[in-house]
Amino acid sequence: MYKIFPLLILFLTGTIRLFPSQPPVTEVRAVWLTTNYGLDWPRNRTSVEAQKRELTEMLDNLREYNFNTVIFQVRGRGEVLYNSRIEPLSTLIAPAGAGRPTFDPLAFAVEECHKRGLACHAWVVTYPLGNDRHVRSLGTRSVTRKDPSITKKFGGEWFLDPGNPRTDDYLLSLIKEIVTDYDVDGIHFDYIRYPDNRGRFPDDGMYRLHSKGKSRADWRRDNITRFVTKAYDLVKELKPWVQVSSAPLGRYRALGGNGVGWTALETVSQDAGKWMMTGKHDAIYPMMYYKDRLFYPFVDDWLEHGNGRIVVPGLGAYQMIELGWSQRDILNQVDYTRNKDTHGQAYFRAENVLSDTKGILRELREYYRYPAKLPPMTWLCDSIPGSPYDLRAEKNDQGIFELSWEESEGERVTYNVYRSESDTLRIDRAENLMAVGLREPHFRYRAEENDKAYYYYVTTSDPYYNESGPCIPAFFYHSETVK
Repeated sequence: MYKIFPLLILFLTGTIRLFPSQPPVTEVRAVWLTTNYGLDWPRNRTSVEAQKRELTEMLDNLREYNFNTVIFQVRGRGEVLYNSRIEPLSTLIAPAGAGRPTFDPLAFAVEECHKRGLACHAWVVTYPLGNDRHVRSLGTRSVTRKDPSITKKFGGEWFLDPGNPRTDDYLLSLIKEIVTDYDVDGIHFDYIRYPDNRGRFPDDGMYRLHSKGKSRADWRRDNITRFVTKAYDLVKELKPWVQVSSAPLGRYRALGGNGVGWTALETVSQDAGKWMMTGKHDAIYPMMYYKDRLFYPFVDDWLEHGNGRIVVPGLGAYQMIELGWSQRDILNQVDYTRNKDTHGQAYFRAENVLSDTKGILRELREYYRYPAKLPPMTWLCDSIPGSPYDLRAEKNDQGIFELSWEESEGERVTYNVYRSESDTLRIDRAENLMAVGLREPHFRYRAEENDKAYYYYVTTSDPYYNESGPCIPAFFYHSETVK
């Protein structure tokens, strides 16, 4: 029997705030940016320039509010948002026009995220392929036409068959294409599960052929785990710093009588806890779109299976519209995840946050009032990079304060900027952090001429987010009259 923790009672009132007054200096702050049906993007279907403008405005807002991770949907149901040799480009993407280069949404998203210090993870919908009308619209490039033997129709929808080992090969070809061709920071799997919680998926033939005496439930879980293992190993072979994660159902397993009926492990064959415990995931972003007793104990359970890796509960911002949740319902969950030392929060969906549903964005401005670094993936690499050097500070002719320094050695390094009134820097204090994820060796901002003197520091982060010590500081006195 599993215990339902007494702390749950504290949250049922919706009045207790446990988050520390000092925000964490290291914390994932992510949004799922949904491209299915253009829910978050793109809204405009006719103009490439308008689509680019829409996306950059969203990214500007995310940076302004100190988010640091964009989970960008690059594969929907059998169609993609990048230049693929395997699957067709989504019809949501506007044609580039005669004589113009094809618009590659993923390439654009990665470049624009990185300009703003945002990590960009490629979100891949795994097994669903859509209904008859949709797969017909994809023509001969639909996998249902190219390789029908790895697909199944169930409940009026088409799916890749997880029980067919050749399905793994097909999906891995897509993953290889993305990781090889694009500078993504992560591969993120969605719908990496069987589609039905009643066990009726039509896989009798594959079960007889491949089960080797296992129960149907165990065989199905092993099918998903087999693909996860192959995908993780492939990504690490290609680019070991690319984070591998997924969004399983929000409740990993039933805890006693709590959560029975719709769990990752028991009903849709997602043994996501095992993926973490056996080292075949770097992070988990469970879709925890529930409240109260269906949320708090399950956060603890995910942490129990975290294996020291990254656990980021996914919060259902959309439920403020769909189920009438209050703003406080979401903020209580942020409080709890911080109190429990999870590695951050992710929000579904981007638009539900950026449109300030029920004032949620204004509240998050206080929670995220300083930038935050991303958690280091020390199980992949724990080497500490070298510090930047030759830091220079000056105010240019336009009144903009500039820092510049010599580039650090290493592949895909980024930089973090700190400011302190003391020559002893605390890099574990969020209020000292000014910017994260800079890709170029310079930083500019319009500093207030407040007659204060500051020490500025820069650190280097490697692609695994291991951080160097601070460089020798640059001292600057912000005054109209004295420099």
